[in-house]
Amino acid sequence: MFYIIGVGLGDVKDITVRGLEIVRSAKRVYLESYTSILPENKLQLENFYERQLIEADRELVEQGADEILDKANEDNVVLLVVGDPFGATTHADILLRARDLNIDTKVIHNASIMNAIGCCGLQLYHFGETVSIPFWTDIWKPSSFLKKINQNKSNGLHTLCLLDIQVKEPTWESITKKKKEYQPSRFMEVKQACSQLLQIIENNEFDGENYVTRESLCVGAARIGWPDQKIVAGTLAEMVNVDMGSPLHSIVIVGTLHPLEEQFLKQFYIESK
Repeated sequence: MFYIIGVGLGDVKDITVRGLEIVRSAKRVYLESYTSILPENKLQLENFYERQLIEADRELVEQGADEILDKANEDNVVLLVVGDPFGATTHADILLRARDLNIDTKVIHNASIMNAIGCCGLQLYHFGETVSIPFWTDIWKPSSFLKKINQNKSNGLHTLCLLDIQVKEPTWESITKKKKEYQPSRFMEVKQACSQLLQIIENNEFDGENYVTRESLCVGAARIGWPDQKIVAGTLAEMVNVDMGSPLHSIVIVGTLHPLEEQFLKQFYIESK
């Protein structure tokens, strides 16, 4: 059997009892290490799981899936994923590959940012399509994600914005010279994402009608599920100056507030800090 097991968000003990039992009895256990991070390091996880973990970076998961799936039709093989297994399309892809190889598969779910974001008081069924905000470069400054935010906002829906993570990204030199060298890991901050959004709005770099302004209410969320999680609410312009601390960060662009949501959210407003 090939298992993909979610390990949750903020603690080594967040894995389910069922998931832990499978991990401890599996032949090989991989730890996916590029779509998210945990407060614990690999050694702490190994000590609690009582198993050696094989680190699975982007290259291995996306290009070396055959290595992970090798003999999974004979033994139990596990891929551990921070959050929930279906938080990234990569994990759906490796499941499809396994099934094409006639390998039995099973998914063990867990909490992810997609549902844990409800801790800020915004009701999950008031969220529209989730978007990703990428790092800009000198020559690449995409703004297409604003269209989806506007679609949600026009319908009164909130938008969860997942901020870019770059782990083991190859350098330009390694791409051109086929020499494996990687850039330092980077994790986008709330204030950087808000700054990019403001630039798009102020420069009118979008298609169609815009519902997002400097005064639009936003919620910054950092390290959700961790012991030191932080939530701050303010206008888009205000959030540019808010330091949310270490990664991981997310943003919610708020739609129409229900009175209960508004009441809950007040505790996080900047002016109350």
